[in-house]
Amino acid sequence: MQVWTLIAAEELSVSANPLSPLATWFTNSFVFTVIVTGLIIWVSRWATRNMQLVPSGPQNLFEFVVETLYNTFEGVVGRHMIAKVFPLLATLFIFILAANWIGLFPGVGTIGFGKPGAGFLSLSEVDTPLLRPASADLNMTLGMALLFMGLWLVWTIQEVGVIGFLKEQFVPKGDISGLLRIALVPIFFFVGINELISIAIRPVSLSFRLFGNIYAGETLLHTMQTIGSGLPFGLGFLTSVLFPLPFYFLELLVGLLQAFVFAMLCAVYIKLSTGEAEHGH
Repeated sequence: MQVWTLIAAEELSVSANPLSPLATWFTNSFVFTVIVTGLIIWVSRWATRNMQLVPSGPQNLFEFVVETLYNTFEGVVGRHMIAKVFPLLATLFIFILAANWIGLFPGVGTIGFGKPGAGFLSLSEVDTPLLRPASADLNMTLGMALLFMGLWLVWTIQEVGVIGFLKEQFVPKGDISGLLRIALVPIFFFVGINELISIAIRPVSLSFRLFGNIYAGETLLHTMQTIGSGLPFGLGFLTSVLFPLPFYFLELLVGLLQAFVFAMLCAVYIKLSTGEAEHGH
């Protein structure tokens, strides 16, 4: 029978851990995602519960964050597209950032079910953490990437149409005419095929970049926490607190950077496929 324990596992599993044998989808990553989503919604509603013309306090901070993100993404996707795509880009950034930072809280990955015979709330190795950082689960990062690419395709078709999209990939660019244009057709055909393959693997690159960085950070913190576990006289517990501490500050920066990179790459992909449509408007 598994029991509650308080010390991190020696290594973080690649896959999320199901918390119920009857529902494999009910994982520690899923529980963490629900908690983070609930916190974001609660903070947003709390900050905007008494909207004022001249903002102050939480409303001022909330509007500052939204305005900063809006201006940042508008500089990439353009004025024509920003109103349409901003809700998704801002949501991705805020959720990933919140998930990365909350994932560093004490107890995430270190409190859960231990191995049989360890004793209730014992200082033993965690076998199944109760909470797992969402970005350290490939299912979550891949899901976000696939959601974005689905909406990206819809927005691209809405702006340039199917023919316009295919022309952008396969038709020679610039004022090229005559025999030179005909000669370039085979080259641009292969370039277009290569570009379509590149677009198809964007969800893979987006998801693995975020997953890899956060998973590596979690593994590093787990390693530093358990590196002195064999020391006597309570030194093992002391090192489990002190050794990971400097790396927490590094992971705060990595969490912010990866949230920004994920959202900004999404914005760049939108700009690349809808830039011509904006010029037309």
